[in-house]
Amino acid sequence: MVFTWLQLAIFIFMLSGLLFAGGPLILSWIIAPRAKGGDMGMPYECGMRPHGSAWTRYGINYYVYALLFLAFDVDVLYLFPVAVHYPHAEGISAFVKVLIFVSVLAAAIIYFWRKGVFTWPRKIS
Repeated sequence: MVFTWLQLAIFIFMLSGLLFAGGPLILSWIIAPRAKGGDMGMPYECGMRPHGSAWTRYGINYYVYALLFLAFDVDVLYLFPVAVHYPHAEGISAFVKVLIFVSVLAAAIIYFWRKGVFTWPRKIS
């Protein structure tokens, strides 16, 4: 099989792409310090030694709030392209679609509110 210039260029670009992606990984593995224990094993806390245990347990409410924030934040991001296209839309169909989307988000907020997700406990055990 005879290589053409195009096949040689593709091979060179693939090889350079692999080196470009894997080179820093291999280089950091070669020149990284190998020290273990001491300050290397400690969690980083603003350049200061941490006070107490760094492995504290947080209440589930922190994670629930974070997941709800991400879910509603991503859903609201869908409204930006709709708002850009909305002035160019004809008829009432665009308004109805946006109204349905916002009403589903509002229904989700009301559901979570009724389930008591937004009530913060006084003491986390």
